[in-house]
Amino acid sequence: HILLETKSCCVFMHAALSSLHPECEYIFQLEKEERRCLQYISEQGNRSTGCHPFWDAVSCWPHAVTGETIHRACPAVFSLFKNNTGSVSRNCTTGGWSRPFPPYHIACNVDDDIPETEESYFATVKVIYTIGYSISLVVLAVAVLILLLFRKLRCARNLIHIQLFVTFILKSVAVFIKDATLFSSDDTNHCTLSTFACKVSVVFCHYCVMANFFWLLVEALYLNSLLLSSFYHSRRCLWGFSLLGWGVPVLFIVLWIGSRVYFEDTECWDINEDSPYWWIIKGPIVVSIAVNFMLFINIIRILIQKLNPRLIQFNNSSQYRRLTKSTLLLIPLFGTHYMFFNFLPDYFNVNLRLCIELCMGSFQGLLVAILYCFLNQEVQKEVHMQWFRWQERSYGVVSPAAKGSQMDTPF
Repeated sequence: HILLETKSCCVFMHAALSSLHPECEYIFQLEKEERRCLQYISEQGNRSTGCHPFWDAVSCWPHAVTGETIHRACPAVFSLFKNNTGSVSRNCTTGGWSRPFPPYHIACNVDDDIPETEESYFATVKVIYTIGYSISLVVLAVAVLILLLFRKLRCARNLIHIQLFVTFILKSVAVFIKDATLFSSDDTNHCTLSTFACKVSVVFCHYCVMANFFWLLVEALYLNSLLLSSFYHSRRCLWGFSLLGWGVPVLFIVLWIGSRVYFEDTECWDINEDSPYWWIIKGPIVVSIAVNFMLFINIIRILIQKLNPRLIQFNNSSQYRRLTKSTLLLIPLFGTHYMFFNFLPDYFNVNLRLCIELCMGSFQGLLVAILYCFLNQEVQKEVHMQWFRWQERSYGVVSPAAKGSQMDTPF
């Protein structure tokens, strides 16, 4: 989840240093400079005159005689954020060291704190996606119960929908678990946090996201097969879809875990910027998105042909129109904007990515449940039938609408 989630980093220097998030690299380089300064101070020993050497949390100041002015170039770590060639000075007075002049944030042209507007923006984004995932979680759970409870709705199509709903539910749960594990306290040092629980939460979140993309791919494959009228409804095909949706992500997640354990065991494994091993997860997702987009184009092409009044039979037109509505509303949602963002650097236009991937993405499960369950005519008809039957058993009264529905139903 881009900026809200990528707050830990590693302590390995040199080769691993390039994979650090700038904030953590800043902290670790400062700690390294502090150790050097403290060693320098211990080597200097105690001197009775002048100003003693000290570390001011940014720069190391040497011993100076009274009245001397010491100049220090802006620390190299500031170049992680902005290029600068400024300097800071201190006077050694009879009362000790003076304050730095000009202050670091002015001399080195760096912000000394996160702007309030930016901090408020991140807090607002978290509130929005928490609400979105919460609503989606409840609605998706109701949709799964409806599709499981009514026997007449247990067909191959709805079994695939159910598993897609489950991936959205798991993704929502994974986001809540990850937030609770990594961001439960503002005092948590994300640059040194490394626990088994936080790594498990990150792995679980990656698996849920990956499984969600692959089940969206299964939906696209199934829609194509329906429109081509070449899909043989057998248990073997459903097992194949299940293997693709649940099994393939397991394979890549296991490979990614092995690579992190042996080659890049960096804290909570939630920093993947510039890491080559991140493509073990990101690569298959990008491929699935690309395939989904091509399937979307193919579905549109088929639907245009099928919906041509000269090429379709009258009794199939309503079915294809329903598929058109679902396809046009759902597939662009999980294809178009992902096609754009997945080929850009992870930190490209962070605010826009936060808005689309977190805020809009958190309501994706809600939209899927509405399209494939609550707006489905078969589901609505079966729910109405069960409601009327319950009224008949409870009160012995059946409304005219129920009788009409029963007469129109061949079962």
